[in-house]
Amino acid sequence: MSASRSSQPVVTRFAPSPTGFLHIGGARTALFNWLFARHHGGKFLLRIEDTDKVRSTKEAIDAILDGMHWLGLDWDGHEYYQSQFWARHAEVAHKLLERGHAYRCYMTSEELAQQREKAQAERRPFRINSPWRDATDPQGDKPFVIRLKAPRDGETVIEDRVQGRVTVQNAELDDFILLRSDGSPTYMLAVVVDDHDMGVTHVIRGDDHLNNAFRQLAIIRAMGWPEPVYAHVPLIHGPDGAKLSKRHGALGVDAYRDELGMLPEAVDNYLLRLGWGHGDDEIISREQAIEWFDLDHVGKSPSRFDFKKLENLNGHYIREADDGRLADLIAPQLGLADEQKELLVRAMPELKARAHTLHQLGEGAGFLFASRPLDLDEAASGLLTEDARSLLAAAHQALANVDDWSHGGTEQAIRAVADQAGLKLGKLAQPLRAALTGRTTSPGIFDVLVLLGKGESLARIEDQILEPTE
Repeated sequence: MSASRSSQPVVTRFAPSPTGFLHIGGARTALFNWLFARHHGGKFLLRIEDTDKVRSTKEAIDAILDGMHWLGLDWDGHEYYQSQFWARHAEVAHKLLERGHAYRCYMTSEELAQQREKAQAERRPFRINSPWRDATDPQGDKPFVIRLKAPRDGETVIEDRVQGRVTVQNAELDDFILLRSDGSPTYMLAVVVDDHDMGVTHVIRGDDHLNNAFRQLAIIRAMGWPEPVYAHVPLIHGPDGAKLSKRHGALGVDAYRDELGMLPEAVDNYLLRLGWGHGDDEIISREQAIEWFDLDHVGKSPSRFDFKKLENLNGHYIREADDGRLADLIAPQLGLADEQKELLVRAMPELKARAHTLHQLGEGAGFLFASRPLDLDEAASGLLTEDARSLLAAAHQALANVDDWSHGGTEQAIRAVADQAGLKLGKLAQPLRAALTGRTTSPGIFDVLVLLGKGESLARIEDQILEPTE
């Protein structure tokens, strides 16, 4: 058995295939690898596995890099591209051939189909049984693939850091292809060679790759290379326990930012807690995550994605975020000019207290920049009855006489109007909010008055007194 890499400085990697966006499960895998490397003072590498030239696209690569940057998952050195190392992959395949651990297989697609059909008829798993496994005579110019001569006796054991001890009988392993007939490497060969050459010590990935680990170990041992430490993390399921799909929230990382209005620190925190825990801690900073992260507390069962929990967590991080940063994030949503951001920043402490997403934050801020006369929503319009407009007229007169246009000054004036009418404050605040914002929800009514300023506030109230809503 080959030596383990576990005693060497830690090197992890994230190796996505650029055939689509960086999905949420891949982002969690990247985060776990990043945290493990940072916790141990090691290296975190990024390798784009672009061997599928038909499906790999520049747009997908850009989306992966963009998603990694947004989540704050910086990698050490430049990103690697698997297609750059095809010559090296082929070199290793031929070394295995020379050492008797691989063979040229000249089986045709028809012969393979016959074996597959026979296995199906006999209701047994299909395993390649190549007549060329022990052959020594080359077949001239006939096309061939290079297959690994997989061990057939005994068993292979993996001491997985998440799954525990996992054993597979070698008779279940097949003679899989290393090099295709056109000379291109398969994924199974390329990933092993690249991990070895990049010095990867810990392979942390989804448990859908666990079966691959046994095949990849066969290559590693045949080459006499150090074996990595494996940690296969359970996949993410939807709240109903089914495999995570788009209806559950299996979107690209960019969609969480652009379509759902999430902050990267909230997504990072949520993904960290999705399958890993540190006592009862729910809110975990980046610094704490680096200090605490280990593989021992990664759960063995699939995690369930709960969008409501993510949204609530995002609300926490919005409340904690810098007001200027939030203003910069939602200004494009509102179509604001730079000079309008100052008002947005001043309003932010009140606005962010009610928002769970950046979109909600933007919607909540919309009234500040709305043009007169306001376009009232149905609920707000329903509040402005004839009696309500009479109250608004009284409020307008009282506010017009306010010299101290502050929270306290405006409150004193509005409370006096409510008291004179024999009403609780809320009975006046509701139609006043509708007139000032066009909505039935907003920051506190006195905060709204102060933020809008005296002139704009009086003008909006007057619009609703003079023009009864339908």
